[in-house]
Amino acid sequence: MNTHSAILASVPAAQRPGLYSRACFWLARIVLLAAVVGLLTIVLAVAYQVFGRYILNDTPTWAESLALLLILWVTMFGAAIAVRDAGHIGFESLMELAPSALRLWLQVLIHGLIGFFGTMMVWFGWGLVQSVISYNIPILGVSEGLTYLPTVISGALIVLFSIDHILALFTGVELEVTWR
Repeated sequence: MNTHSAILASVPAAQRPGLYSRACFWLARIVLLAAVVGLLTIVLAVAYQVFGRYILNDTPTWAESLALLLILWVTMFGAAIAVRDAGHIGFESLMELAPSALRLWLQVLIHGLIGFFGTMMVWFGWGLVQSVISYNIPILGVSEGLTYLPTVISGALIVLFSIDHILALFTGVELEVTWR
């Protein structure tokens, strides 16, 4: 039995996450893995660039462009994971001062606003992708649309994860943190 299954088995059935929440958990895990691979690729690209510049005296020009592109992907994926794990900036003291009957609705409002922000990321990010998709990043030879595509993907993930939080609030389920 793996760790995730053992944790689920120890939780009463009424408080176990539903299918949607489990799907969001595994989607977040995949996105986290992609972000880690992207981060490692950035480190390798920059290390190779430094090696090429100072040891080979021949700077690989593509390494910096690749690192800059991957930084966008890693950052956007990290933002989506932060929403899933409720690691975004919040006003906890304000929530503690609110009456308990109002807290649930404030939390729903907060996650709803975060989901709305994610929707705007998808909408306007897609407009940016469409506006530059026919242009190429010269050194890499890939579409300039890849620069803005992580905004769209991250926005969609933020919407999904915000819905997950809202469902968890109404069902009383505590969401498992992605990175553990």
